[in-house]
Amino acid sequence: MTLDRALALDLLKQMLRIRRFEEKCAELYGAGRIRGFLHLYIGEEAVAAGAMRAFGPEDAILATYREHGHALARGIPASAVMAEMYGKAEGCSRGRGGSMHLFDASTRFYGGNAIVGGGLPLAAGFALADKMMRRPRVTACFFGEGAVAEGEFHESLNLASLWKVPALFLCENNLYAMGTALERSEADTDLCEKARSYRMEARSVDGMDVVAVMEATQSAAAEVRAGGGPQFIEFRTYRFRAHSMFDPELYRTKAEVERWKQHCPILTFTARLRSRGLLDDAGLAKIEDEVAAEIAEAVAYAEAGTWEPVENLARDVYTARAA
Repeated sequence: MTLDRALALDLLKQMLRIRRFEEKCAELYGAGRIRGFLHLYIGEEAVAAGAMRAFGPEDAILATYREHGHALARGIPASAVMAEMYGKAEGCSRGRGGSMHLFDASTRFYGGNAIVGGGLPLAAGFALADKMMRRPRVTACFFGEGAVAEGEFHESLNLASLWKVPALFLCENNLYAMGTALERSEADTDLCEKARSYRMEARSVDGMDVVAVMEATQSAAAEVRAGGGPQFIEFRTYRFRAHSMFDPELYRTKAEVERWKQHCPILTFTARLRSRGLLDDAGLAKIEDEVAAEIAEAVAYAEAGTWEPVENLARDVYTARAA
């Protein structure tokens, strides 16, 4: 692909936004400002930054609990995401969701789903509704390779194919479902073959290459939108940090992590842009400064945010009343 400079710099900035936001979250977690569960996306930024370019405001996005990058790339303000991490009422889920349950109806970002594979049946439902209403939309569902072992994966892909709904299933294969290596949980590690068994188009893409991710997703989304039925993409990627902040990370070696860091999507794309004369030191510093200012503003916004009043804690909680 012949890279347009403005597009290339925007892709780089999106990846840097996600990386720096995540690094700040790790810092704040260590300081006790963010609590609960925290699953970082560091290393996988090319998937969210590249794939989200394929979707318009009318499309629906569903993600996993490792969804900060997806939310930022989708357009949810960093301030609203950070406030949600803090549990403040100004957060995108009003402070009730936290790290794993980001939600924003205005951008049609429907989670942040903590249950492994939980977004898959929702995606099939969203896409079915669009087909029935004859709306030219695409529903995109991000999930990890660990979800492929769940019943929801097979049920959802089967129904999506049977009904020929406009859904795009996007698997972020980072090789480890929590601490279990793919080859220890799947008898057949060819994830595309599993999707093809439901008679849908499937392709595997280098998830560390933001341009490859963007091109593959745009192509698949266009075919889905045109009525070609659901499709599946496997993004081969890798997370540089542990599964969560509570993970002792005993299931892989430091040498393996270091080998994958040589394929860091930000470093390799930066080098690519430099070699093509699209980026220099001043340009990179400008992007880093803009990202730093945005994150500092987001932290200040979260720190100044308000806690939900105790008397409101029962709001939006439904109970069945006795007759």
